[in-house]
Amino acid sequence: MQDKPRPASELRERAEAIARRKFPLSHLNLATLPPEVVLKTLHELQVHQIELEMQNEELQRAQVQLDKARARYFDLYDLAPVGYCTVSEKGLVTEVNLSTATLLGLTRARLVNQRFSSFIAPTHQDNFYLYRQQVFASGVLKVCELQMVRGDSSLVWVSLTTTTALEDDGAWVLRVVLNDLTERKEIDRVLQDKNSALELASRTAAHASRAKSDFLSNMSHELRTPLNAVLGFAQLIDAGTPEPTPAQKRSVDQILKAGWYLLELINEILDLALVESGRLSLKLQTVALSAVLQECQTMMEPEADKRGISMCFAQYLKPYVVRADSTRVKQIFINLLSNAIKYNKPGGTVVVTCVETVLGRVRMAVVDTGQGLPPEKIEQLFQPFNRLGQEAHAEQGTGVGLVVTKRLVELMGGTMGVESVVGTGSTFWIEMNLTTEPVPPGPGAPTLLQNVAPVKSGDRLHTILYVEDNAANLLLVEAFMERRQDLRLLSARDGLSGIALAQAALPDVILMDIQLPLGMSGTEALKILRHDPATAHIPVVALSANAVPAAVEKGLATGFYRYLTKPLKFNEFMAVLDDALTLAKAPTGCQTARPARQAMHGNIV
Repeated sequence: MQDKPRPASELRERAEAIARRKFPLSHLNLATLPPEVVLKTLHELQVHQIELEMQNEELQRAQVQLDKARARYFDLYDLAPVGYCTVSEKGLVTEVNLSTATLLGLTRARLVNQRFSSFIAPTHQDNFYLYRQQVFASGVLKVCELQMVRGDSSLVWVSLTTTTALEDDGAWVLRVVLNDLTERKEIDRVLQDKNSALELASRTAAHASRAKSDFLSNMSHELRTPLNAVLGFAQLIDAGTPEPTPAQKRSVDQILKAGWYLLELINEILDLALVESGRLSLKLQTVALSAVLQECQTMMEPEADKRGISMCFAQYLKPYVVRADSTRVKQIFINLLSNAIKYNKPGGTVVVTCVETVLGRVRMAVVDTGQGLPPEKIEQLFQPFNRLGQEAHAEQGTGVGLVVTKRLVELMGGTMGVESVVGTGSTFWIEMNLTTEPVPPGPGAPTLLQNVAPVKSGDRLHTILYVEDNAANLLLVEAFMERRQDLRLLSARDGLSGIALAQAALPDVILMDIQLPLGMSGTEALKILRHDPATAHIPVVALSANAVPAAVEKGLATGFYRYLTKPLKFNEFMAVLDDALTLAKAPTGCQTARPARQAMHGNIV
């Protein structure tokens, strides 16, 4: 603290005493001094007095400035938005500002000369002790977050920023800055609660998605099983001998039409569910668009000819190669071509173009001459199950195909759009990124196995073993086999019986259902057959109502020769059976060769 100013009389007395010591004048007779000396001395004293007065004024002005600076300092110190306090080496609070007192809900009088640690929450005492020791030991500024106790015994989160300082008396002290963390901690708590809620919601959504996928998979399996019997026996009646009467033919045609439509609906709902759940797996590779479009043209031309629609596929001046899933690209174009044919006018045309729009992008378009769509219907075009008022027309559809198509395009990094003019037609286009990667070589020249002619009725009798627990499915395959005189069918109702019968009869081909009773699946039965040298060479064809792509891929990876999804198509079933019989007749060293097939719902795998 600054000393108080002394009274003027006291200063006068001290000054006279000092003057007498320094300038003893008792031996001088001032009266004898010449006048000019006295006048000069008096003048010098007057000037000196004026100098002293001026110096005093300067000191007073300096004192005023110092007082103002001290006042500003204390205003800044007291009114700072953060807390300041000084703590002695013994841990006592020696100075504290108003913000610290407000933060702790105490007066400064109750804080000064108190131990700083007494305001630290009990659970944080050890942390503060170590923190204090580290600051004194290092002398480096350090930060610590802990809880302090307020005057009302509540707790408050505080950030301490502390360093050391040397006082005038040579004692070391702590300079502490306190920041209130209450708001930040509350935000952190809210964020943590929200993150926990989001994590729970994410787990719930994932569980719901898995449950939905499992439900759809099970539903697909349960629907396909009876549908297999409906469509299978309808095919047999349609191609039976004697031929059905015209009335029976009309009824069978309606059964087949409704059945295949139901199968299409099941397949597209499964595709949509897989896309929306993010569980659809894509095998990206380099794909030559010309090869895919040529294959699609071959597949769709019979349908177009039947409806009197002419198809024109533009010739490409340069090969276009994209990185995509070839099976899904084919599915996309089949769907677009099918719609262009289905909703075209009689005698109309479908034109397919493929051009490079900008550097590195290619646009493929399917142009039809149908009725076209107004703008308000285009906006609804990619809504699931929205057929845009076509429900009353003869053409069947699910309203799902375009939704799946668009999302498949986007999953492969492309975009899809539509342009339409009422009365003129529509253009559905997709754009994808081109790639310069080489296209992998396709299947080589036909192998010896593929050149062998299908088994004919004049050949020896071939034994087929069918492991199936569903009586209707078994009856259907028996009916299929009756059309061939060169085949003999054995059957087993579970995996264990099927293995025993296969080891005893050594059939040429085994047909295996995947879901079997008595705790052994068709996949497990296959593994046992593969480990037995007597049955390891026998081709095993999976017949399953589980058409989920992941299940198909898993089945093929397990070792099934082919994977057929129910409902079965008679011609395709017989083609696969002939392939398997051809493999069975081949030399042992050639039996690993398999003709390349790609999977689509309801088709051969």
